[in-house]
Amino acid sequence: MKRLLVALGVLLAAVIAYLLTWPVPINPVAWDAPVDRGLVDPFAANDRLRYARGITLGDHIGPEDATLGLDGKLYATTQDGLILSIDSGGRYDVFADVGGRPLGIETAPDGALIVANAYLGVQRINPDGSVTMLLDKVGDRPLVYADDIAIATDGTIYVSEASTRFGASEYGGTYAASLLDVMEHGGHGQVIEFRPDTGAARVLVSGLNFANGLAISDDQAYLLIAETGSYRILKHWLQGAKTGHTEVLVDNLPGFPDNINNGLQGRFWIGLVAPRDTLLDAASDIPLLREIVQRLPERYRPAAAPSSHVFAVNGNGDVLMDLQDPDTRFSTLTGVLETANALYLTSLFGRELGVLLKADL
Repeated sequence: MKRLLVALGVLLAAVIAYLLTWPVPINPVAWDAPVDRGLVDPFAANDRLRYARGITLGDHIGPEDATLGLDGKLYATTQDGLILSIDSGGRYDVFADVGGRPLGIETAPDGALIVANAYLGVQRINPDGSVTMLLDKVGDRPLVYADDIAIATDGTIYVSEASTRFGASEYGGTYAASLLDVMEHGGHGQVIEFRPDTGAARVLVSGLNFANGLAISDDQAYLLIAETGSYRILKHWLQGAKTGHTEVLVDNLPGFPDNINNGLQGRFWIGLVAPRDTLLDAASDIPLLREIVQRLPERYRPAAAPSSHVFAVNGNGDVLMDLQDPDTRFSTLTGVLETANALYLTSLFGRELGVLLKADL
């Protein structure tokens, strides 16, 4: 019995030592997560996505973002480094192979597609499908994790760099790297302004906790930025008396905001890719606890729980529409592409591009 107790004591000491001292890639920063109010007004639970159907993408996974081309086709990014074109009948074809992991995609005024590739940087896809690199470094520093794109009418490209510390290529992919950045909460995200005509690039906003979705207002006066790790949407002024100022537009969201896409009539569509995590919030002001959690087997760490949730706001932060599906047929929704007749639902891991006809809303 004595030997057994000694062995158990040694084992317990080893486990404690492991949980307290084993090296992990994160160095958590203390912060105070806002109290999670859950699905309350204006995000009260509903089933308004129940009539959404899917456009099958075959073996292609993760249509993370989509844009409407000048030719009337939809173009979606996929996990296998491809850009798919989708016609009005729902038939898809491979339009371009950009490699890496393309995330955000937008249509430029000249018809080219501009892509934020998490592994490679910012790419341009010409109408013939050829691919060129536009931006892979700022100064002497390589882009680590390009995430989303917004394009101004004068051709200026705004890029969110989700993290300058946890690169997708180095840390096992975009999802794994995002979990590390959110767990650390070290303010490694930023937004970059890039002028293709001169090649000049500069950091516009920094210190963000996983800089994600990005959109520019129709009047070009401001950017909206999804700060995923802080559950909020920021507004950065590009013109007027507040030029250069960044303010909080929507705070304490009930989930992790992902893409921001321009809708019609001044709307901005935002996807909540997953609901808040109770453990992550509880450990927000206890860095050591987050380190310990990071040492646990992967299945016990915070991860994206199944959820189907998107919403629209205006430039004042008013929630105009909130759409959910408790059955989560389309899960881990990253955002919405709005056309005249439909809402197209993009996702992190899905094998379909969701579509909800406006007649069914």
